[in-house]
Amino acid sequence: MSATAHHLDAASNRAGAVHPGPLGLDLRDVTLELGDGGEEIRALDHVTLSVAPGEFLAVIGPSGAGKSSLLAVAGALAAPTSGTVEVLGQDLSGLRGQGRLAAFRRRNLGFVFQSGNLVPALNAADQLRLAHRIAHHRGRSRSFDPAPLLAAVDMGHRAGHRPGQLSGGERQRVGIARALVNEPGLLLVDEPTASLDRRRSQDIVALLARQCHERGIAGVMVTHDHDVLEHCDRVVEMVDGQLSAVPA
Repeated sequence: MSATAHHLDAASNRAGAVHPGPLGLDLRDVTLELGDGGEEIRALDHVTLSVAPGEFLAVIGPSGAGKSSLLAVAGALAAPTSGTVEVLGQDLSGLRGQGRLAAFRRRNLGFVFQSGNLVPALNAADQLRLAHRIAHHRGRSRSFDPAPLLAAVDMGHRAGHRPGQLSGGERQRVGIARALVNEPGLLLVDEPTASLDRRRSQDIVALLARQCHERGIAGVMVTHDHDVLEHCDRVVEMVDGQLSAVPA
């Protein structure tokens, strides 16, 4: 049976702040069907989920349950078969064609990947400078100083180091800073602790939660790591493409 993940009451947000305006993410009755050798697979099955600005949500569940499909739909990387996807109040179905969807992603979404996904030849500061140039594609790029963002993730002292000179946790911190370059309203995080030990995993997820709270970003993290869930405002579980709320 499909269950609906409930809206977060703003008064219960750990950040303690009320953020007016649209939801960061609002999925309504979303279904995603994928073809697999002539057989259709329902990756998402009538999923309804909302995430408020300043809320950090975790999505747990077994492999193949649909968690990656959820991130793809939320990140405007896949169009649902049916249902409505709104990010920051924008119905994504109204952005099809002419690069409008890609431009919306660049301006409004941040992505954090499993291992940082950094460019090997660039140092930490240049990783952020590159992200800034991409975010301002075909627009006038204002001057950008990566130092404040690197300081915010405790990486200011490693600004001149390349990925090969950084630990796994440090690479992930740079990846988080890079995801914040465009001041996103929605942050999508894919298994950020997959290659980290327990202590570094705790540090990284605490950092993600803090950045969402302080900056008013709606955050969605897919994870298999139940040890880090204490840092999340809310947890939902996905099984066979369906969501259910996990009691606090």
